[in-house]
Amino acid sequence: MIFPIDDLQKQDTPCYYYDLGLLRRTLTILNNEIEGLPYHVHYAVKANANPILLTEIKNAGFGVDCVSGWEVQRAIENGFAPEKIVFAGVGKTDKEINYALDNDIFCFNVESLPELEVISDLAAKKGKVAKVAIRVNPNIDAHTHKYITTGLNENKFGITLDMLDDVIDRAMELQNVTFVGIHFHIGSQLTDMSPYAMLCDTINDLLRHLEERGIKPSIVNVGGGLGIDYVNPDEHEVADFANFFGIFKQRLLLREGQQLHFELGRSIVAQCGALITRVTYVKEGKAKKFAIVDAGMSDLIRPALYQAHHKIQNISNVSGDCEKYDVVGPICESSDCFGEDELLPSVKRGDLLAIRSAGAYGEIMASRYNCRPFAGVFAK
Repeated sequence: MIFPIDDLQKQDTPCYYYDLGLLRRTLTILNNEIEGLPYHVHYAVKANANPILLTEIKNAGFGVDCVSGWEVQRAIENGFAPEKIVFAGVGKTDKEINYALDNDIFCFNVESLPELEVISDLAAKKGKVAKVAIRVNPNIDAHTHKYITTGLNENKFGITLDMLDDVIDRAMELQNVTFVGIHFHIGSQLTDMSPYAMLCDTINDLLRHLEERGIKPSIVNVGGGLGIDYVNPDEHEVADFANFFGIFKQRLLLREGQQLHFELGRSIVAQCGALITRVTYVKEGKAKKFAIVDAGMSDLIRPALYQAHHKIQNISNVSGDCEKYDVVGPICESSDCFGEDELLPSVKRGDLLAIRSAGAYGEIMASRYNCRPFAGVFAK
């Protein structure tokens, strides 16, 4: 990531900085990996809905995966074609479903039998037929943080394998929905590819089973979840797309005419974003030094919520003698801490720090806690 330090010095802080050159390079590599294959990528809007980034993603030819009606609205307002929008989520309200129906989106990823029947009823009232994919819970442990594991039986998402036949049968009975696919998403921030290999094996078994019943879904949607390197972002600026797609190329046995859909979010936008924050005070404790910055957990909640760690850099002083600092924000919560014992070139009041890999689940999860304003945005 390149930091235009002169430009950043002029920005009010905290602010999110997006390196559009890195994003474009990431999108090009991603497109190259799927070229010539029946693969379709839908960007997961929940990772970051900033219009600047959405425009770049749309221009690269990708669709979107939405998990609320408001994300569907954001996608449409930013120029995504309805036929490239999929809509998932366990708690779709009638208002959200109706909005998606009115805009003729490509597909609903359905997560329960009651939801399936509601979509059919609402579509019937509009004289429409909605395409649906059934989200399957494959009971695969993604070996990630419990808050972002989504494929186990005890998770709220999807329909268990033993219930799937009944739900598909019901979908095929209903007059105002068309069953087009099966959908999976097993978790987020996966850097070990073995859960994806297990997912391929599960899908292969399921496709054989459905084939025996005379059912051939046209779409297999395997979700996303590919992780990124939070420790060494400059060494791994682009996620390991080759290995990720390689698993599916090698192990997943698609039938003729079937499409494979992906819903990638973090791996597309995380590394192109950084939260830029200015040092307000350097406080000497008995055994610690505190770099107190103007960004807080209201701007980037991942460290407080997930105990996640982002690499922190002093971009005002890149080569000085290093000291240890606890980098903390101004919010009246002890959890408002971005890093403990961070080894940084000497920090002084007014220095700019960059909290890296913040392009995903940073700006989008911000709040107004302590009545703080939202961070600004600068992209170049």
